[in-house]
Parts: sequence; structure tokens; C-alpha cells
Amino acid sequence: MAKDSSKKSVQDRTLTGVGNLIKLLPTGTVFIFQFLNPVLTNNGHCHTINKYLSGILMGLCGFSCAFSSFTDSYVGSDGITHYGIATVKGLWTSADAESMNMSGYKLQFGDFVHAFFSVIVFAVLSLLDSNTVECFYPSFESSQKTLLMVLPPVIGVISGSIFMFFPNKRHGIGYPPSSSDSSQQS
Repeated sequence: MAKDSSKKSVQDRTLTGVGNLIKLLPTGTVFIFQFLNPVLTNNGHCHTINKYLSGILMGLCGFSCAFSSFTDSYVGSDGITHYGIATVKGLWTSADAESMNMSGYKLQFGDFVHAFFSVIVFAVLSLLDSNTVECFYPSFESSQKTLLMVLPPVIGVISGSIFMFFPNKRHGIGYPPSSSDSSQQS
């Protein structure tokens, strides 16, 4: 019986780690990048304007990944999910939240860790995309195929390990809080 509880605990931790890794990159941001990158890079056959446009897209998507690490949500007394930005004093919301205690949503060290690794994972995803490689550094693909194959899983393992040490407690935009989380934010 004790063996089952320890096994379940390891499984729960593993699934929590995978869930945190999935929440690392905002799905909408990755979708927008995957949708617009082939268009902006001209399927890897870039001109100067394509490089600028693709660079702007990567910068905006990277910012979106980092910014989402500092967002959180709560269910208000009206029963509606409200979103806000974590600050040193608590959650800053656009809605009138004076009846709620927002100090439990303070900015934490883990938020910066999540933002950093979110940008790193997105950078690997975007910079090693085949269209981006062909556009910005076409000779790299033929000479460094091993690096292109090994780097994404290595970054994924490192990020996954970091997120096991710093689990994501935020329920930012796109991740509404569960009913049990809305009342016990730490």
C-alpha cells in the first residue's frame, strides 16, 4: 500500500511537471508564430524585408511568452473569471477587485524563472524552425544538422527539470483557475 502511494506521488509529480511544461508556451502565441512564420519568411526564401518582418514577429511572440508568465486570474465575487498582472503588491486588475484580497498574487522569483525559460524555449522553437533557418542562416542547416536535432530535446529536458523545482502556480490568460485554486492562492 505504501508502495502505491509513493508511486502515485511520483506519477503526480511527473504529470504536474509535464503540465507546467505545456503551460510554458502560450498556445495562441505558438499558433500565431507557426501560422505567420512561413508567410513572413516567404517559406525560407527571404529578402531583407522578410528578415525584418520575421524578426519583429519573433520579438513580439517572445515578449508574449514572457508577459504571460506574469498574468494570473481569479474568480470574483460575481462568479466571473478576471485577469490581471502580478506586481510586487499583488494582482493588478482592470476590474474593481477591492472586495478581494489580491496580496496572495504577488510577484515571485519563480515568475521570472518561468518567463526566462519560456523565452528560451520559444527562441529554440522559432530560431530552429526550418523556414527561419533557411531565411537567416541557410548554411547552418547543412553543416550543423546534429545541433538542430539535439538542441530542442536538451532545452526541453532542462526546462522541464527547472519547472519541477519552480512549479507554475499562476493561471494566466487562457488558463482559468479551478474552483479550489481561486480561494487558496499563495
